[in-house]
Amino acid sequence: MPHPVCRRTLLAAAGTAAAGALSGTPSALAASRATGVGGFATFRWLGVAGWQVRSPRTRLLVDPYLTRFDTGLAKGRFVPSTGLTVDPTAVDAALGPADASDPVTATLVTHTHWDHFGDVPHIAATRGGTVFTTLTGYHLAQSLGTAAAQVAVLKGGEEIVVGDLVVRAVRSLHSRSGNGGVLFPGVRHTVPAPPATVADLPEGDTLAYLLRAPSGRRVLLLGASDFDDVSLRGLRPDAVAVPVPANDVTSDYAARLMDALGGPRLVVPVHWDHFEAPPTDPPTVQDAKTAGQLRSMVRSVRRASPRTRVVVPDYRTPLDLL
Repeated sequence: MPHPVCRRTLLAAAGTAAAGALSGTPSALAASRATGVGGFATFRWLGVAGWQVRSPRTRLLVDPYLTRFDTGLAKGRFVPSTGLTVDPTAVDAALGPADASDPVTATLVTHTHWDHFGDVPHIAATRGGTVFTTLTGYHLAQSLGTAAAQVAVLKGGEEIVVGDLVVRAVRSLHSRSGNGGVLFPGVRHTVPAPPATVADLPEGDTLAYLLRAPSGRRVLLLGASDFDDVSLRGLRPDAVAVPVPANDVTSDYAARLMDALGGPRLVVPVHWDHFEAPPTDPPTVQDAKTAGQLRSMVRSVRRASPRTRVVVPDYRTPLDLL
C-alpha cells in the first residue's frame, strides 16, 4: 500500500478540500525519521526551493530566497517591472544573525530568477562562503557587488568537495510557462548593469545538486519543475526535493522523475508555498491552483513509485535526509 503524505496541517489558505486531502498525519520531522534516512546532516526548508543544510563541518545554503515582496504573481497579475528588494531583517530571521564564528561554507544556486537568487549577493557579503552558480550567476553576482573570487561557475557534471560533503552539479532544466517557454530566458556572458527589476534576473540555465555524505547516502535538490532524464539516471538518491509543477506543459513530470531516479525512498515537495507574503506557521500554499497541482503531483508519485514516502515540509523544521 502506498505510504501516506505526512504533514500535521497543510494548505490552510487553499480551502478545506485541499487541506483534507493531505492533512491529519504525523509531522514532517517524525515522518522523516521514520524513513531511516539521515543522521549526518540536518536540512531545513527555507521556502520556495531554498534549503539550509548543516553537517558536522559544513554550513550550506541552496537557493536561499528569504525576502518576500509582492510581484502580483499569486494574484494572477504578475508585474515584471517590480523592483528588486532585499530585506536584511527577513534574512536574519530565517538564518540567524550573521556570525563570523559560524560562516556559510557555500551557497548553491540552481538558477538566477529572483525567487532563487535575489538574496544571494547580500548573503555572500554578510555571511561569506563561495557562491556556486552558472555563468549567468557569476556575472550577475558581480554586478551586485560580489567579488569574482567569491563566485565559482559550474556547468553540470562536476563533483566538488564542500566541507565534509561531496556536491555533484547536475545539468537540469527550468519549468515551462503556459505557452511552453521559460520565464525570462537568457544568459549573461558579461557583467551587466546592476539588475533593478525581477525581469532583470533571467533564468540563465539551470542546475540541480546531488549532496553525498561519507556514508554514501545521497540527496538530490531540484530547483525547478523540469529535468534532463539522461543527467539523472544513475544518481539514485535516497531523497529528492521536488518542485511542484506550475502547469501541465511538461509531460509525465512525476512519473518520469521517479523512473529516472529509480524510485527514491523519500520525496519532499517544494516551491508550492506563498512566497510573496510574510511567512506563516504552517506555511500556506500560493493559491488554489498550486494546491491542486501539489495534490496531483503527490498522486503521480504514489502511482509511479508506491514505496516512496512523501513528506510535505514546514519552514525550518529539521529533516534528517543524509
